[in-house]
Amino acid sequence: MLALTTKFVVNAVVQKVMKAPEALLSRLAPLPGMATGSRRLVAVMGQLGDFDSLEYAQALVPRLDSLRDHGVSVQVFAIGDAAGADRFCGFTRFPRQQLQVDPVPTLHEQLELEAGLKIPGGPWPGFLLMCAGVGSPGTLQEVLRGYTGDRRAPQLFADDDLVQASPLPSFRGKMFRRAGGDGFQRPFELATWRLRNMNEVLGNWRTYVPCDDYITQRGATYLLDSDDDLLYQHCDKSLLGYSETMANPLAFLDQYL
Repeated sequence: MLALTTKFVVNAVVQKVMKAPEALLSRLAPLPGMATGSRRLVAVMGQLGDFDSLEYAQALVPRLDSLRDHGVSVQVFAIGDAAGADRFCGFTRFPRQQLQVDPVPTLHEQLELEAGLKIPGGPWPGFLLMCAGVGSPGTLQEVLRGYTGDRRAPQLFADDDLVQASPLPSFRGKMFRRAGGDGFQRPFELATWRLRNMNEVLGNWRTYVPCDDYITQRGATYLLDSDDDLLYQHCDKSLLGYSETMANPLAFLDQYL
């Protein structure tokens, strides 16, 4: 027991004194409110059209006011261009001034993030295999969770919400009550949310993804203390794996706020 306790303490100390990557600090330094001296939450996303990117931004938006009140500044980096960023923020309601885009994954490479499955034939074969779970651990389980529901996760649609997700007919959110009740993520609720996101992306593919070369690129999340200590880090390894706790993607913040 003493050995386990000692190991835990040592790991905690190491994590506390680890500094944020220099490549990340260099990108943050010239941005308003993102230099050393304040706590910062940084999400490095893949393509703007990556379903993970939209879903992560949608999870962040309801927390932005609370994060600001707790002195945490938020910045997102992603792969894309200005037109894609404008549409991305219009759809997700993420603040445009807190999103920077690059045409290529230079920052991702500097941070040594997972590039995804690379096989002959261009980016699409690797991406489709990742969608099937090949080289993308946990993806199929996460897809399945969207259909089965999750009592650990919050519900996504209010009763009066008009849900429009083609090819499904429009309906009110109260329909999900029939699949299990309310107050949690009901069966088919997350799958419907993702279908709506998919329709948005596929209907505007070249706006979100000007170049297909980087569709397998994964991202990461960093929480930085005011002195640039790295409080938390999660590097994505799979599609729909942008958080360690997908039922509550921002659960890691609770111990710091």
